[in-house]
Amino acid sequence: MSHAKPRQSIAVDAMGAENGTAEVVRAVQLALTEIPDLGQIVLVGKARLLTTLLRKVGLDKDQRITIFPATEVITMEDKPVEAMKRKKDASMLRAIELVRSGECGAMVSCGNTGALMAAGTVRLRQLPGVERPSLAPTMPSPEQHFVLLDAGANHSAKPIHLVHQAVLGSNYARVILGVKKPRVGLLSIGTEESKGNELILETNRLLKLCGGLINYHGPIEGFDVFSNEVDVIVTDGFTGNVVLKTCEGLFKTLKAYLKSEIMKNPVRVAGGLLSKGAFTDIKKRLDPDRYGGAPLLGLNGMVIKAHGSSNHTAIMNAIRTASLVLSHDLRTHSVNDIAEANRRIAEDAARE
Repeated sequence: MSHAKPRQSIAVDAMGAENGTAEVVRAVQLALTEIPDLGQIVLVGKARLLTTLLRKVGLDKDQRITIFPATEVITMEDKPVEAMKRKKDASMLRAIELVRSGECGAMVSCGNTGALMAAGTVRLRQLPGVERPSLAPTMPSPEQHFVLLDAGANHSAKPIHLVHQAVLGSNYARVILGVKKPRVGLLSIGTEESKGNELILETNRLLKLCGGLINYHGPIEGFDVFSNEVDVIVTDGFTGNVVLKTCEGLFKTLKAYLKSEIMKNPVRVAGGLLSKGAFTDIKKRLDPDRYGGAPLLGLNGMVIKAHGSSNHTAIMNAIRTASLVLSHDLRTHSVNDIAEANRRIAEDAARE
C-alpha cells in the first residue's frame, strides 16, 4: 500500500475532527512542508470526499499521501464500546488496524476520546509488562512545558500503574521535550513524603527504587505544577483529568478577563496596543497547539489523540509528534525500562 518504510508511515483519521475533514487535509498539507523527513501519510476516511479535498489543495497526485477508504465515522456522541461493535468500518478503527498490522507506525485522531482509548487498548494491547495505558498531554508552562499523565485513560490506579506511567512519561519527555534526564514528580497534597493517601505513599516508595531508570524528584503539590519543578507529573487518571480541564478552563477565563479589562477605557486600549508584542510572545509560549496531541502511552503502537476542536496547526503538530516518536524508537526503550522497573519491584516484594 505504501512505498515508505512501514514504521515511518502515519495513519490520520480524517473523519473525526469537529472542524471537518477539510481541516485535516489542510493539516496534512502543512505537515508536508513543515516537518522534515516526514514519512508516508495515510488518510483514512471517505475516499470520494478525501480525493475532492486533496484535489482542491493540489495534493491529489502527491506520492507521499495514500487514501485508505473507510465508510463510517465514530461521532463524539457515540458510546465507545457500542461504536466499536456497530461501526466496524469506522475511520478511527481502520487507522488503528493499520498500526496493528504494521503498515503504519502511528495514528493520529481528533475523534471520540473514549472510543480511541478503548479501541487502542483492545486492538493494540499493552506493551509487555505494562498493565494499563495512560494519556499523556504536554502542558504549556512559562519556563518549560511538561508532560502530565495519566490525564484520563484510567480513573483508578494502583502504585504499579503510576510507576509504569513515570517510566513511560520519562522516556516520552526525552523525545518530545528534548530533556536528557527529565525530572519526574508525583502529584500529592504536599512535598513531605509523609503526606498523601495510601496510593501516593506506596507509589513514592516504589519510585525511589527506580533510580537510574527515572530522575525522580519526589512528591510535588499543586503550587509546583507550573513552577518548572519537574518535566513529568505523574498522577491517577481521575486527578489528572481534573487538572487538565481545570487548566484549560483557567486559561480561557484569564484570556477573557484580560480582554474585558483592557477594553474598559481608551487608555487601557492604547496600553494594550503598545503591549501587543508581549501578548503575542506569551501566547506563543503558552500555546496548547504547539504539541497538538496527547499520546496513549503503554500500547503496542503509537496512538496520538488530538483535541476534537483542533485547527489545522494543532493537527499538524500532532502529526509532528507522531513522526518524532517514531524516529526515536520509543517502544524499545520503554519495554526495556518497564522490564527493569518490574524486576526491581518484584525483588523488593520478595524481600518483604
